[in-house]
Amino acid sequence: MTATATAGITTATSPVTEIPAASPERAFAFFAERLGCQADPADVWYALRDGRQDFVILDVRPEGAHRKAHLPGAISLPIAAITAESVAALPPGLLVVYCWGPACNGSTKGAMKLAALGREVKEMIGGLEYWVREGWPTEGRRPIDPATATPADLGLVC
Repeated sequence: MTATATAGITTATSPVTEIPAASPERAFAFFAERLGCQADPADVWYALRDGRQDFVILDVRPEGAHRKAHLPGAISLPIAAITAESVAALPPGLLVVYCWGPACNGSTKGAMKLAALGREVKEMIGGLEYWVREGWPTEGRRPIDPATATPADLGLVC
C-alpha cells in the first residue's frame, strides 16, 4: 500500500486499487466472455416462466438427486454418463447445466465435457441451491418448499 500527501491530505492506495483496473475494452471482453459461459438462475427462471425457453436444462448431479428434486423440465445426465452417445441423444440447442450449488464444480466439469463433445453450453451459476433460495419451483419426488428447505432437502447432505 502506498500513501501520498497533497496539500496536507494523505491518500492511501487501497487493496482494491493497488492493482490497476483493466481498460474498459479489456473489461468488456472479459465480462462478455463470462456471460457467454454462464447463465444466471433468474434468467433461466424468467425464460421458463414467460414461455421463452430456447435452451435445454441439464442436471449433472447423480440420478437419485435428480429424482428427488430438480429444475422444471431438467434432463438428468450425471457427469460420469456424459459420453458421445448420451450427448447425441439430447435435444439440439444450447445446454444449460447445473449441479448442487456454488461450492460444487460438477456443473463446470459437466459443461467442459459437453463443450469437448461439440455442444454449446452455459453453466447455471449457483446451482440448485440458489434456485431454491430464490423460491422458484422444483419437480421430482420431493419438490422443495423454499420456506422450509433444509440442507438435506437441497440434496446437500446424504
